[in-house]
Amino acid sequence: MCASPAFAQVAPDPAEPAEIRVVGTPDPAGLLPDQRTPKAQSAISADFIVKQAPTLNAFQLVTLLPGANVASSDPYGLSTSSSLTVRGLGQDEIGVLMEGAPQNDIGYYYAYPSQFADPENLRRITLAQGAVDIDSPTLGGAGGLLSLALDDPKVRPGGLVDLSLGSYAARRAFVRIDTGTIGNTGLKAFLSYSNTRADNWRGAGYDTRQHIDAKFLKEWGAGNRASLALSYNDANSSSYPSPTLAEWTAQGRGFNYDKRYTAGNTNYWRLYRAPFRNLYASAPVHLVLNDRLALDTTSYLQFGYGNSPYGTQLTTTGNFLGTEELAQPIALPGAVDGVVDGGATVLGNYTGDQMRTGNVSKLTLKTGVHTLTAGLWFDYGTDRVTQSYTSIDADGQPTDRWGYRAKAIRTADGRLLAYENQRTVTVTKGFFVADSIALTPRLTIDAGFKGVDVLRNGRNYLPGPQTDVRLDSFAALPRAAVHYRIDDRQQVFANITTNFRTPNEFTLYNSYAGGAVATQGTTALKNEYSVSQELGYRFIGAQLSASVTGFHYKFRNRQLATVINQGGALISGTLNAGGQTSYGVDAEVDYRPVAGVSLYLSGEYLHARIDDDLPVGGDFLATRGKHAVSSPTVQFGAGGTYDDGRFFGSVASKYLGRQYATFVNDERIKGYATLDLSVGVHLAEWLDGKRTDLRVNAINVTDPHVLAGVQAVTTNAQDSIGRNGTVIVGTAPAYYIGSGRAVMATVSRAF
Repeated sequence: MCASPAFAQVAPDPAEPAEIRVVGTPDPAGLLPDQRTPKAQSAISADFIVKQAPTLNAFQLVTLLPGANVASSDPYGLSTSSSLTVRGLGQDEIGVLMEGAPQNDIGYYYAYPSQFADPENLRRITLAQGAVDIDSPTLGGAGGLLSLALDDPKVRPGGLVDLSLGSYAARRAFVRIDTGTIGNTGLKAFLSYSNTRADNWRGAGYDTRQHIDAKFLKEWGAGNRASLALSYNDANSSSYPSPTLAEWTAQGRGFNYDKRYTAGNTNYWRLYRAPFRNLYASAPVHLVLNDRLALDTTSYLQFGYGNSPYGTQLTTTGNFLGTEELAQPIALPGAVDGVVDGGATVLGNYTGDQMRTGNVSKLTLKTGVHTLTAGLWFDYGTDRVTQSYTSIDADGQPTDRWGYRAKAIRTADGRLLAYENQRTVTVTKGFFVADSIALTPRLTIDAGFKGVDVLRNGRNYLPGPQTDVRLDSFAALPRAAVHYRIDDRQQVFANITTNFRTPNEFTLYNSYAGGAVATQGTTALKNEYSVSQELGYRFIGAQLSASVTGFHYKFRNRQLATVINQGGALISGTLNAGGQTSYGVDAEVDYRPVAGVSLYLSGEYLHARIDDDLPVGGDFLATRGKHAVSSPTVQFGAGGTYDDGRFFGSVASKYLGRQYATFVNDERIKGYATLDLSVGVHLAEWLDGKRTDLRVNAINVTDPHVLAGVQAVTTNAQDSIGRNGTVIVGTAPAYYIGSGRAVMATVSRAF
C-alpha cells in the first residue's frame, strides 16, 4: 500500500464541503479521488507535519509551498515576531480559517500563528494562493486563504504523549486523550494539553506557552455531521527587536534587549515580553436535507486579551491627556529608585481586548446540471485598544505585565493616563450566490456574486476634537471560473476573482503628542479593491503530481501593512501605495517513486510593480514602476519525506530572492536559503507493538546570518527629491533577523 504524500493537490469533497480530500496517491484500486477545484491550491498533510519539530507554527509549516514567503525570528515558532506573505501580498491580506472559523484580528486583519492549534492535532493545512472560497467568512483575502483542519476524534479510546527537549533549554510536553465513540450516542471527542518553554535563541529572555485543543464530533445518517472545536492559548512571548539596516550592519545578531536593568533603562528585556490569552471556538454543521439539498452552517466565537509592552519614561509634570494639559503632577508609584531627571522608567502598555462572533450559513441545491448555492454571513466584533503605563520596581520588574487598566498609572484626578484609548465595534454583513454548471461530464463553469458591508463604529476616549467615528462601506465582488478535465489525469482551470479590504481601524483615530493632533484620523481612505486571474494546469498520476498556475493581479488603493512607532508602541499601520500590478507563475511537483518516498519541488516567479507615484505632503515620490515591497522575484522550495515502516525522515529547503523595503527601492535585503532536516525511528516492533517513535529535528541547519524579512516598510530610506522638487525626508525600514539553528529530540508514544 502506498504511503500518503506529504505534499498534495487538494479539492473539496462534494459530499462534505467543509472537508478536503488529498489526491495524488492512488487508492488500493489504483484510482485517484476526483478533483474539480478551479483555482490554485496546495497542502501539507499530517504525514509531513508529524515529521517536523512539534513547536513549529502553521506559517513555518507551509514555507515550502509555492508563493509562501515566511520570515521567522524564532526557530521554534513561539515568538510573535514573524510574518507570511503570499505572491507578495502581506499577512493582513491572507484569510486564515480553522475548522471554518476566521482566525484573523478583526481590527488589523492579522493572524497570529503561535496561537493556533498544536501540530499533533492538525490533519491538514491548505493554502489557496489566490482565489478565496465564496463562502469564506474572511475580510480581504487577495493574498489567499490558509485553512487548518483538525484531526477527527478517534473511533476507539486512546491517547498520545509527546516529550521533547531541544536547544536553548527548550522543553515541551504534549498529551492527547481520545474518548472513542461514547456508548450509543455516536459522539466522540478528544482533549489535548501542551506546555512549552524555551530560552530566547538570541538575547535575554524566554518564551512560555500553554495550549488546550478539543474537538467533539457526531456523525449520523447519510452524511450528516456536527462538531465543536475549541482552541485555548496562554502564552508569554518575547518580541525580538527589529534593527534597521545600519543597526544590523553594526551589531548583527547582537542587536538585543539588555540583560540587566539599571536605573533609567528602557531597553531591559522584561519590558518587552508579550502575554496573551486567546480562545477560539468553531461549530460547523453539515445536514443532508434530502438527496438534492444540503445545509452548511458554521458558528464561531473568539476572545482575546494581550499586551505588547515596551519600555519608556514618564515625568511627573508636563503631561497631556489627548489635547488636555494636566495641571497636577502624576504619581509614579513603585519607581522611586528609578527616578532620572524628574522622571521614571515605566512599562508602556499596548493592550488589545477583543471579542468576535459570527455565523456563515449556506444552502446547496443540486438540480439537473446546476449546483446552486446561496448563503449569508454575519460577524460582530469589538476591540478595546489602550496605550497606558504601569510602574516597575527597583529591579525593572513590571508590577503588572498584563497592562490592566485598573492597575495602570492614573492622573491626579483618577483618570487613566493613556496615549491611546479607544473602542471599535465592527459589524460585517454579507450574502453570496453561486451556480456551478456541469455543461458536460468534463466541463464545469462557475459563476458567483458576493456582497459585503463593513460598518465600524468607534469612540476615542481621549480629550480632544474627536469623540465618535463611523465608517460604512460596501463592496460588490463578482467571480467566475471554468474547469475542464482533459482525461482522468489532466485538468485545466481558469478563474477571475475580486477582493476588497477596508482600511484597518487604526486609521480612524486621531493620535496626539504634546497636546496637539499628531495624526489626523480619517474615514476618507478608500477601500483596497483587486481583480485577479489564474490560469492553471494539473497532472495527477500514480507516481507524479504536478501543477502550474499563471496569475495576474490589478490593485486599486493598494494597502500595505507596516509597523508604526506610536508613542513608543510598535503597532500595525497602513500605507496606501496606490495602484499595483502583479503577475507571475507558481509551479509544484510531487514525485513518489516507491512506497514511502515523496519528493517535492516548488517555485515562483513574481513580477510586482507599483503603478503610481506616491503622494507625500504636497509632493509625489517617484515610485511608479518600482518593485513592490516584500515581493521576491524568485523563490524555490525542495523537500521530501521517507518512511519505510522502521526509519523515517524529511528534508525541507527554501530559497527566497532579494526583497525591497521601501517604495522607491532605495533599500533591500539579500536573498537567502534555509534548510530543515529530520530523522527518526519507529520503535513499536521492538517494544509492545504500540506506536512509539523517536525523532530528531534540526531547524535552520546552515544557520545563515541574514535578515529574513521586512518588519516595517517605509516610503524612502534616504532623503529623496519629489517630482515637484521637494526634499522628502527618509525613514529607515526595520527588519526581522533570521532565526538561528536549533535541534530538538522528541519521543512519541501512543496508547
